[in-house]
Amino acid sequence: MAETLKGKIIKGVGGKYSVRTDVGDLICHAKGILRHKSLKPLIGDDCVVELLPDEPGCANLIDILPRKNELIRPAVANIDGALIEFAVKDPAPSLNLLDRFLILMEKQNIPVIICVNKIDIDRDNICGKITDIYTKIGYKVFPVSTYTREGIDALKAEIYGKTTVWAGPSGVGKSSLINMLSPEALMETGEISKKIGRGKNTTRHTQLLCCEGDTFVLDTPGFSSIELFDIEAEDLMNYFEEFSQFIPECRFSGCIHIGEKQCAVKEHVGRDISQDRYDNYVLFYNELKSRRKY
Repeated sequence: MAETLKGKIIKGVGGKYSVRTDVGDLICHAKGILRHKSLKPLIGDDCVVELLPDEPGCANLIDILPRKNELIRPAVANIDGALIEFAVKDPAPSLNLLDRFLILMEKQNIPVIICVNKIDIDRDNICGKITDIYTKIGYKVFPVSTYTREGIDALKAEIYGKTTVWAGPSGVGKSSLINMLSPEALMETGEISKKIGRGKNTTRHTQLLCCEGDTFVLDTPGFSSIELFDIEAEDLMNYFEEFSQFIPECRFSGCIHIGEKQCAVKEHVGRDISQDRYDNYVLFYNELKSRRKY
């Protein structure tokens, strides 16, 4: 009878899975029994593999152990939290993209931290603006510089002992920062395209990287857009936590906080509610309403 081992899927490319086990990383093929159980292997899955005596370093993936959670976008499992990284410039941060990501993770009950890189070139206090907006609504913001190493230790302590999905647009220094935290990564770092002001995306597939001990990061390909799915336009306000304390003061019970008069939420925009966040709310609401017509 073939020997079996427990492991964790750290990468999947072209139908083959790299599984980390006590005897090293194994290249595995998923057995048909997983299809019969309607189990699709995901990065981050704890699994059972069956060694192939005649093929050193290879095994069959025969079972997926119960998941504590599962993300749809990116398709990963067993996540403790998510980190989204932006840069203060080159490329400039997009609060639109950030708010979309926060909604997506909130919908899947995944805690999020925000990382702002390149603070060594932050001449306009962009990091301060982001920190002010998002710490007020409960998010942790970590200013860092891969050039000076400022903030690296604080970020490392925050993700210690966790499995964190790491996302961010191309060019923000994601690969460089992960390299500092996970020496085994040995990632390429892309040059910034001077023509378009964005980075060359050097991450082409989702992969699990070990920082130390039981600290893992799931690096995901860079993204430039996120669509909001499975959210009703009328429910969107529930993903803007800063609205909640003012909603009971609105005159109309069905207030959507856009066109109504005597709306307490609108009255607090620019003071207790960020103008940028509110503008994104209006944009997302109209986007969701428009999509529902088709």
